[in-house]
Amino acid sequence: MSMQVRSKFQKSYIQSKMKTVLFFAFVLLTSFTSTFAQNADAITGVWLSADKDAKIEIYRSGNKYFGKIIWTKNMYEADGKTLRKDHKNPQANLRNRNILNLVMLTNFTYDDGEWTGGEVYDPKSGKTYNSKMKLKGNALELRGYVGISLFGRSTVWTRG
Repeated sequence: MSMQVRSKFQKSYIQSKMKTVLFFAFVLLTSFTSTFAQNADAITGVWLSADKDAKIEIYRSGNKYFGKIIWTKNMYEADGKTLRKDHKNPQANLRNRNILNLVMLTNFTYDDGEWTGGEVYDPKSGKTYNSKMKLKGNALELRGYVGISLFGRSTVWTRG
């Protein structure tokens, strides 16, 4: 085999190997990206509160996560017709809003297996807490706290 033929063969072989390496690098990079997105969005969906008296739909808007109340055991006022209001809200101008579709989880971001930096509003007490969330199997651990997360309370929600 002449040197020119051998050189062309080697060049073709190297190009083929480079294409293979680039293809696998692309596949690997794509799988990491989709795994990250899948993990971040794993929190989305409908969750049943620990007391089983409310369902909260967690959804993504931009790169943040929110949750709104889509069902409660006591959805109506005493008349049985009027949707229950946010009576305990400390802001008087918000006390007339309905509990149904009330956004109670706000501004969570995904970071290394946790959703952090958000707040949880408790319509039962009218209080808002700093919060973080973490998936544990098919359960969602929600921790509300004031100041640092050592001083707070955790609750566990299940898929609804």
